[in-house]
Amino acid sequence: MLNFAGAPPLVTTREADSRQLIAADLRCLIAQVESSMRLIDAAMINASLEPDGSGDPAGSADIVVLDDVTPRYATASAALNACRAGLGHALQCLSESGNPA
Repeated sequence: MLNFAGAPPLVTTREADSRQLIAADLRCLIAQVESSMRLIDAAMINASLEPDGSGDPAGSADIVVLDDVTPRYATASAALNACRAGLGHALQCLSESGNPA
């Protein structure tokens, strides 16, 4: 769960300008994307450790089994990585136009 105690208010006040609000929102989105990426990585690891029909963990034998789940996880992870890069670029562009923090 994200802690919003240190985040600026989501309404415009005399103390917070629009750049600060946008930067805070971008940082929140980046944190959510990174959290999703960690969840996908954990799911991929867990899927590789699940036992197969013989009771042995998948991949423990000399046989490699290709499943149909890993490519979807990999595709989702790549999309989130691209999203993270785009959000980071947006935050950088915003900070170059003035100090958002």
